[in-house]
Amino acid sequence: MKTTIVTLMVIEGLIASGAYAAGPETPPATVAGGLLTDANGMSLYTFAPDSATSSECNGSCSNSWPPLTADVDAGETGAFTIITRDDGQLQWVYAGRPLYRWVNDKMPGDTTGDGIGGNWHLARP
Repeated sequence: MKTTIVTLMVIEGLIASGAYAAGPETPPATVAGGLLTDANGMSLYTFAPDSATSSECNGSCSNSWPPLTADVDAGETGAFTIITRDDGQLQWVYAGRPLYRWVNDKMPGDTTGDGIGGNWHLARP
């Protein structure tokens, strides 16, 4: 009984300090210059044929447009949700639009993929 009480006191202390809390997930993208960017500042894109629940950019398409993947233990937060791609990977979705990078963007701030094929657009909040 004494061990249980001490254990509960330790857990309560961790929760109170924030060290044990399962607080809100960190969003997988941030806003920079009115655009969504990944953790490295690279521009993110959406693909017009996609839906809120599926990506239409699979196979060789994803070589040019790598999806913004989510870890298996990632938690959805705010407008960010997660879908499962055809290859089984998890992909971040913002406001119903799966997110991608463009292989030809080389530096943060590059936006060379915007408008390609009339289907690729910069992701905006």
